[in-house]
Amino acid sequence: MASSASEPFRAGYRPRIALTTYYQEGSWGVWNSVAAIVPGAYVEAVAAAGGTPLLLPPVGTDPEVLGLVDGLIVIGGVDVDPRFYGAERHELTSSQPSRDEHDLALTRAALERGLPLFAICRGAQILNVALGGTLIQHLPDVNENAEQYQPEPGRYGQVAFRTEPGSRCRELLGAAAESPCYHHQALDEVAEGLVVTARAADGTIEAVETTAGGWALGVQFHPEENRKDPRLFEGFVAVAHDHARGRTPSGGPAGALHREDTCTP
Repeated sequence: MASSASEPFRAGYRPRIALTTYYQEGSWGVWNSVAAIVPGAYVEAVAAAGGTPLLLPPVGTDPEVLGLVDGLIVIGGVDVDPRFYGAERHELTSSQPSRDEHDLALTRAALERGLPLFAICRGAQILNVALGGTLIQHLPDVNENAEQYQPEPGRYGQVAFRTEPGSRCRELLGAAAESPCYHHQALDEVAEGLVVTARAADGTIEAVETTAGGWALGVQFHPEENRKDPRLFEGFVAVAHDHARGRTPSGGPAGALHREDTCTP
């Protein structure tokens, strides 16, 4: 397929941003059926930042379709199946392996293409696993402060974090920021090719970035739920805009970091 970068660039172009989706029981009119969905907050955040949201079904998407878009967002959702990072299943881990396979394939394809990639919550975990990293399957087992990340079913927590100097997070958010969050898992062993660029005070990894190649950022929190702070989405859409013009993003600020130069709590 031809890349969007090969198309004539026009003034006012809104970058095409692909978003992953998932199957969920839904109701509309007189119907109750399984639907491929994405929470509206993601779509609205992309549109507000100047992008055109395009939804990818959770099965059967040929990774070659990424040649038609200018950026990929891997959204949040259910736990990643531990089989994909060589671990035994925790009793509280809930997964959809077919979705994992789909999201992992798209993530790897985006990285190989140098396509701008923004991975959110589960998406950050997918990014880490795609490159060989592992996950903490249940934060309360190892962190007495874990309740702040998932206070109760259906209610977001709020996490404050500090960013690493020289990182994309620092460039976009400054030295410190906070965001809604909702997760009981987190990154454990960080994959080769990623660097930690934000941590909460208790040491929980809040952001990772690629150290070389194209622009890729994974965040453990939910920036789409904070409409008052669109900086991450605006930064991502701006990079996608450059990609659409045929200017491949560099490794970015994180490319100058080394794995040992990660944030400290």
